[in-house]
Amino acid sequence: MSDIKKVVLAYSGGLDTSVIVKWLQESYQCEVVTFTADLGQGEEVEPARAKAKAMGINEIYIEDLREEFVRDFVFPMFRANTIYEGEYLLGTSIARPLIAKRLVEIAEETGADAISHGATGKGNDQVRFELGAYALTPGIKVIAPWREWNLTSRETLMAYAEQHNIPVDFSKAGKKSPYSMDANLLHISYEGGILEDPWAEPEEDMWRWSVSPEAAPDQPTYIELTYEHGDIVAIDGERLAAHEVLEKLNKLGGANGIGRLDIVENRYVGMKSRGAYETPGGTIMLRAHRAIESITLDREVAHLKDSLMPKYAELIYNGYWWSPERKMMQTMIDESQAVVNGVVRVKLYKGNVSVVGRKSDQTLFDDKIATFEDDAGAYDQKDAAGFIKLNALRLRIAANKGRKLK
Repeated sequence: MSDIKKVVLAYSGGLDTSVIVKWLQESYQCEVVTFTADLGQGEEVEPARAKAKAMGINEIYIEDLREEFVRDFVFPMFRANTIYEGEYLLGTSIARPLIAKRLVEIAEETGADAISHGATGKGNDQVRFELGAYALTPGIKVIAPWREWNLTSRETLMAYAEQHNIPVDFSKAGKKSPYSMDANLLHISYEGGILEDPWAEPEEDMWRWSVSPEAAPDQPTYIELTYEHGDIVAIDGERLAAHEVLEKLNKLGGANGIGRLDIVENRYVGMKSRGAYETPGGTIMLRAHRAIESITLDREVAHLKDSLMPKYAELIYNGYWWSPERKMMQTMIDESQAVVNGVVRVKLYKGNVSVVGRKSDQTLFDDKIATFEDDAGAYDQKDAAGFIKLNALRLRIAANKGRKLK
């Protein structure tokens, strides 16, 4: 990789990526382009510009990608009711393909030879960034400093920064949260610190987006979500852009103690990892989307989607968003959403999301057939006898042949 002259770095402006800027300049004698994405992480991204300039960076990209992130990545994922290992709503995973996409696009725009990122060699993000980059630009070169350098701890990073006059607020760095955190509009995650002990309960002051269910209001909050083709387009009748939908649901959910999660998950690289997550808006979206699908989707279509969802979730978690199999599944999922239109009413109360109403012009719920009252001949109960006997035929044959199931 000695021929590398220019590198595009995914740059947050924090200690790690600021050290990486200098390390790349020294180790590869190359020009560095910084790319900072605003995905709704709740922190100012503009300070990264001043830090990059102070380190001699001439080409600085700072982009507001919130709408693209929710519209083209989060919403398509939620059309599939995606959840990994029964609990995780994939907040970190779904952000990586967009960052990888912009990294290689900027590399092409600036004539860069390689891209770089600050993901460690132990996690999933290195896989997600690089699988996406290679899928979109097969010949791209990737520099992953955490797999190359000998800076193995926070102390060595801070010493390197001080030695090289890297602009870092050391007083702030010394008071940094004990947790490794990642945030975007879909969630905020916490790892490390006491969370490395699966028996230890997360500290209450760790949580940033939500009140505890115990401290949530004593009165429920009701909201109505309008769906078009499987996506929320309005809240309480007010039409909103995709990222505005998620921003509002995060506030409503967080205020009612919704969206906290504490899990041990199986990383793609092979280890188990304990993490805590806050996904208030996503928790509401998942429950409400299943509700609108419950009255608009054909039974077999809904069941087929449910059977494929674990594989779809695994693809996103493992970094295969930019893969032919994910694209194929997305086409099928999106086709199913043509009829997923209507309104869902939910109640938010002390950490719970309860669906209390759903309606649609394309509902398949027929009250004339489902009623327990007189259905005026809409459904003939006598038909059930033949239906049951035919479905029992193979069971009766086996039993008559002496096959015991006890």
